[in-house]
Amino acid sequence: METILEVQGLVKHFPLPGSRAKVQAVNNISFCISKGETLALVGESGSGKTTVGRCVLGLLEATAGSIRFRGGEMGKRRHVRTPELRGRMQLVFQEPAEALDPRIRIGETIEEPLRAVNLPPAERGERVAEVVDRVGLTVEILDQYPLTLSAGQQQRVGIARAIITKPELIVLDEPTSALDPTARAEIIDLLLRLQQELGSAYLFISHDLSAVRYISHRIAVMYLGMIIEQGDAAEVFRTPRHPYSIGLLSSVLLPDPSLKGLTSISLRGEIPSPINLPKGCYLASRCPFADDRCRREMPPAEDLGGNHVVRCFKHQEVAQTERAADTFEEFQRTAERILSA
Repeated sequence: METILEVQGLVKHFPLPGSRAKVQAVNNISFCISKGETLALVGESGSGKTTVGRCVLGLLEATAGSIRFRGGEMGKRRHVRTPELRGRMQLVFQEPAEALDPRIRIGETIEEPLRAVNLPPAERGERVAEVVDRVGLTVEILDQYPLTLSAGQQQRVGIARAIITKPELIVLDEPTSALDPTARAEIIDLLLRLQQELGSAYLFISHDLSAVRYISHRIAVMYLGMIIEQGDAAEVFRTPRHPYSIGLLSSVLLPDPSLKGLTSISLRGEIPSPINLPKGCYLASRCPFADDRCRREMPPAEDLGGNHVVRCFKHQEVAQTERAADTFEEFQRTAERILSA
């Protein structure tokens, strides 16, 4: 498959004013995204997911590492300010109400990216009408202001603004977290349809595992700025091999009180500070499998086959335990029964 984005050894640190200390937000991560593919970045709040997305788009300058779009190096911030590249990469924000200027009409908001790519004014109106229809809105909303729309409609406007330049890569930063369940499902279905129609690649940043399981082709699980497990979505959900991945799956809220968590793995304790990271595995202080080696050494990325990579010395032991994946699959089946009732 044709590679759209390639990230190698990405590092992003934020210096603390008045101190030599720094927040180590992203720590040596690598991944790639192919044309028409969705890679989901998942993890707790503060794991570095949004920082990765902003580095990819050039909104933040990386401390180290390589970011290549279509084979071209994007290591310097100024490179992404060119109109051509800006139109080929777009962003959908987490909070749709905050992402739209309340003083600007919807039509002007959606049209704005076309100015950056120097599309002639005569063609802009036709393009705006086209994308409004694509995202399931009517042209009547073009003269309205954001505050007159529902959250779901606001997010559709944000998506329309993102796709109007026909981008090859869209970074979706928690695009469903501010929506109610019905609007969330509608937006996910819309994103899937648009991907089929436009062929865009998605970097889908989320902690909503239900949405991730439905929309993503591959998953990268982040913890304290590091990718600790990565692989095909079905494989990671079916057979997670890192204790932290299982912890995420077991945290999913189940829609039926009769469903019980099946995993015997429990992560306890506080998350280490990103200012003073542990010497060995970052999860060692919370992991029930950890031993002295885990506390001394950082596990290397080990290829388990089938594009499944994990950073864990104990992944074979983890594979033999009861897994939250069983609960999650039952959750999916129950949710489908409830929605179809």
